[in-house]
Order: sequence, then C-alpha cells, then structure tokens
Amino acid sequence: MNIAVIFAGGVGSRMRSKELPKQFLRIHGVPIIVRTVRHFQEHPMVDSIVVVSGEEWLSYCQDLLDEYHMSKVAAVVQGGPTGQESIFHGLLAAERIADGRRAIVLVHDGVRPLINAQVITDNIETVRATGSAVTCVRAKETVLLESPGGVVDSIPNRSALRLARAPQSFWLDELLTAHRDADAAGKHDYIDSASMMFERGCSLTPVDGPDENIKVTTPGDFFSLQAILNARENEQIYGI
Repeated sequence: MNIAVIFAGGVGSRMRSKELPKQFLRIHGVPIIVRTVRHFQEHPMVDSIVVVSGEEWLSYCQDLLDEYHMSKVAAVVQGGPTGQESIFHGLLAAERIADGRRAIVLVHDGVRPLINAQVITDNIETVRATGSAVTCVRAKETVLLESPGGVVDSIPNRSALRLARAPQSFWLDELLTAHRDADAAGKHDYIDSASMMFERGCSLTPVDGPDENIKVTTPGDFFSLQAILNARENEQIYGI
C-alpha cells in the first residue's frame, strides 16, 4: 500500500498574503494545494492521501479538496505546533488507513506543486528496493562552508552535493518508530524526515527530481511558480 502524507499547515507569514495561507493561493484559478494533491490523486500507484492542515483552516481545506473531487483523500487532520509534530499526526492517520498492512509513505509539502508522476513512481520503487527515497536536485552552484570565525572553511566538491526536496519516502512503520523515539527523547526540532532517519543510521537513497520542484514560501517563489505554469500553458496552447 502506498500513502501520501501532504503537509499543508503553514500560515504563510513570509508570503505576506493578506487573507489566505500560501497553500490556498490560486494560480490560473486553481489553489496551490489542489495542484499538489492532484499529482498523487492521478497517480495509479498511490492508494490513499492524508492532508495535514492548521486547525483554523481544517474545514476550508476539506471543502476545497471535496470541491475538486480529490477522492483519494481519506483524511484531513489537524497539525501540531511544529512541522515535526504535524507530520507525526499525518503518519498516525496513515497508520489507521493502512490498518495493519505494510505501507510506503510519501511525505510531501503542500506547496511543492511542480513534481511529476515519474518522481512519485521513482520514490515508491526506490523504497521497495532500498527502504528510503529522498527526492533531490544536484547542486549547480559552488557551496561554501563558513567557519565560526566568519571565513570560508572549505569548499565541497559540487559534483557530490545534492539539495534535498520532497517527497521523502520510507516504510510507514519505520518512520513512525523514528517519530515515536524522537518524541520519547524530547527531540522536536528535526527539519524533515530525511534528517530524522539519517540520524538514526538509516541509509538514504537519493532520487533525482525536477529542478523546478521549488517550495513556495516567499512572494518570489509564488511569482516563479506562476511564470513556470504560464510557460507550460503557452506551450500547450501555441506549441512553442
């Protein structure tokens, strides 16, 4: 069984939108969260979807997904005070959906709508083969490591560097165990699932994703997403 857990709980403070959190902003009339969920809705290997939302937007999110007929969404659950806890809530919902069956979980950001079907397929197949899949893009610029003294300490070989994005996928039971152990140890500041699993000694397998797989966090990200979608639409209409 393959379950997507999609985090849509941000409040959009860096987006500076006047009314709606960033995941509900519309481009060409379609909310960002719907564009994201639709990739999993339409993928034949995805069996079920859990969406994690902030408490005050829970009903709004559910109504929106119903409006767009996202029928694979089996649960819209309330997030927690941190991203780590919000994902844990989503994983618990996925556990209930799996109902004893071993499942792969694909953890994804609701504001990363520029993934594609191949990335989802590669994540699922890679977890089956290796136990993990972390969607990445290769670093295209030089990365500098700064020392505490404020000078460049080293320059890693760029060919070996990747930037982690999403989905990040694992066996559901293994990721849940990691979350429960982290909670028991009082560790609540993991930035993502990959960081948590890596610290546990899990071998992470990178999966190449599209360069445009950006996370829409700032107004600049929003306009970049809009420009990419405009270009795609023009290509479909005019064949350019």
